[in-house]
Amino acid sequence: MFKNIFKNKKVLITGHTGFKGSWLTTWLLDLEANVIGVSKDIPTNPSMFVSLNLEDRISHNIFNITNIEKLKELIKKEKPDFIFHLAAQAIVSKSYENSIETINSNVIGTVSVLEVLKDIDWEINCIFVTSDKSYLNVEWPWGYKETDTLGGKDIYSGSKAAAEILIKTYFNSFLKFKKNIKIAVGRAGNVIGGGDWAKDRIVVDTMIAWSQGEKVELRSPYSTRPWQHVLEPLSGYLLLASKIFNSELNGEAFNFGPNNTESNTVINLIENLENGWPDTKIKNYKISSNTIKFDEAKLLKLNCDKALHYLKWHPSLTYDQTHKFVSEWYFKFYKTETDMLELTINQIKIYVENAKKNNLRWAKE
Repeated sequence: MFKNIFKNKKVLITGHTGFKGSWLTTWLLDLEANVIGVSKDIPTNPSMFVSLNLEDRISHNIFNITNIEKLKELIKKEKPDFIFHLAAQAIVSKSYENSIETINSNVIGTVSVLEVLKDIDWEINCIFVTSDKSYLNVEWPWGYKETDTLGGKDIYSGSKAAAEILIKTYFNSFLKFKKNIKIAVGRAGNVIGGGDWAKDRIVVDTMIAWSQGEKVELRSPYSTRPWQHVLEPLSGYLLLASKIFNSELNGEAFNFGPNNTESNTVINLIENLENGWPDTKIKNYKISSNTIKFDEAKLLKLNCDKALHYLKWHPSLTYDQTHKFVSEWYFKFYKTETDMLELTINQIKIYVENAKKNNLRWAKE
């Protein structure tokens, strides 16, 4: 898998205690990488990172990466072969409540990593994980391409677009002249999966409500989203990291999204998730009467042709497989005594086997 490029390599993950970070940490450990993590805190309670007891299996560091000196000290001490920059404030509603924190985390945090890269004198590959919301969303029905305009109507989207502009600026000003450093950007959105407990996410709200025997309140029941399992973009990030060192893709951005035919409404998703919860009742939701205090995008799709052409990457899971993975993870967490690390690794293995059946080269190499 990935030509065993991560085996015995040092891999630093910023934001390793978050939802995506915990999944990526687990996968890299299964690939026999030596993982170094840095986050400012454990962001939620419950926490996937804590539930899987990942702290005991990695080099675990807690500080804010906006502290450039501490970040520089850690990176120069560890000398990682790869960096995955995931640390971010990723909740749109929270960006309205605390704009400065969002900008600090998403923009200044990214600049901190870029500043450290300027002085690195060993070979390193760095993947900057941003978002589909980096694009200026005009809600057209076709997917956004990597060459489309960046921007944002809300603070979160603006902060991710600003981070991307600075990544490109640092690349053109400093990094492209350093043969030992390769960077790339991965964009994805509407990611779901077990272990997410972030605020104002529909799957999270649903699973918490059902675990307490309550109905989930839906604020935008008919909004359509191209849902994808968290393992889809993670496979893209890992593949991109394995490719950039020996290719001409240095400094490039790539979209990692689901098939355009996989979009479903919020209500459809909730009704499908019910199938994995044997003790829930049909229509176990209610429509919220509360007005939303901010604009929500109703449609945003990604065009992933570039990833298909250059990386031979495309999604592996169908929508049905995706919601079954999600239901299984949360049901086992809330209703059984399952070893959640074992379950998570098993879902990764099933995902890889599915990728092999879909003839994805990264899963076979």
